[in-house]
Amino acid sequence: MHLRPPSIDQGVQAGLWAVGLGLIIWLGMLAVDVSGATAAVMSVLAAGAIFFYVRLFGEEKPRPRRIERD
Repeated sequence: MHLRPPSIDQGVQAGLWAVGLGLIIWLGMLAVDVSGATAAVMSVLAAGAIFFYVRLFGEEKPRPRRIERD
C-alpha cells in the first residue's frame, strides 16, 4: 500500500501561501509602526505578487520515467 498525501490544486496552494505570507507581512509592518492603511495596501499587493509567483513557478515538473531493460 502506497500512502500519499491528497492532491491539492496548484491554485489552492498558491492562495494559501499568499494569504499566509501576506498576513505575516501585514503583522510585521504593524509591529514596526507602519500605519494600518499602508500596511494593509502593501500586504495585499505583496500577497497578489506571491500568489502569481507560486502559481507560475511553484509546481514541480514530474521527472520522466526510466525504462529499465534487462
